Amino acid sequence: MLMTENTLAIDGANIGHWQERVDLAAALRWTARLNMHEAVVNHFSLATNDEGTQFLMNPVGKHFSRVCATDLMLFDAQDTETMNAPNAPDPAAWGLHGALHRLCPQAKCAMHAHPIWSTVLASLKDSRLLPIDQNTATFFDRYVIDDGFGGLVTGDEGERCASLMSDTKKKIMIMGNHGILVVGDTVAETFNRLYYFERAAETYIRALQTGQRLRVMSDDLAEKTAVEMEEYPHLAVSYLEEIKAILNDENSNYAS
Repeated sequence: MLMTENTLAIDGANIGHWQERVDLAAALRWTARLNMHEAVVNHFSLATNDEGTQFLMNPVGKHFSRVCATDLMLFDAQDTETMNAPNAPDPAAWGLHGALHRLCPQAKCAMHAHPIWSTVLASLKDSRLLPIDQNTATFFDRYVIDDGFGGLVTGDEGERCASLMSDTKKKIMIMGNHGILVVGDTVAETFNRLYYFERAAETYIRALQTGQRLRVMSDDLAEKTAVEMEEYPHLAVSYLEEIKAILNDENSNYAS
């Protein structure tokens, strides 16, 4: 096999999609660093083919803080025998990410987590994120709220969730009674979105806790701010590169 810059030979085996693996492992490590993970559940995935149906995902039962690039498992969303295989993924992870990569090719990268402030928002009767500052405005008209929680995301529940992401403008699902799902084109873009949504949710919930009236932007101003943030140069890429630089400085084994 011809070795490329995106393929690495480890212990005699050729490991493909190497840079994608390194980026995803770094995002998982940093999610744990920020305490946005939950025990050994929650999952991140990244499509590796143009159709979006083949994807990398963190393995079942391994803490985010210990995931390495070589740990990431490669799955095929079209494979109906996946859950019968010896290396089967977590059932809920397969239910959500399998359905998403099968039905939503635009969702190249998907990050599902239960960070506390986003989950508090998802637990409110009114789960809207009102544009009260720059971060909250970033997500104006760019999320969908799932009001139909049906338990663990297995079987039909995964497909129901995936069906809510058909609008390509909506990059975040506020999963009522559950958590959040964030999608994007790359690991850098998706993780940056996950990070800022959690920051925005914290600001919003803390503002609600004051009991005072909120300074809510007009729709026009919120949309203008959202577009400006989307077009701000290199923000997501620079953030991920700095995360990897910090991990490298610490001699982390995430890229192994």
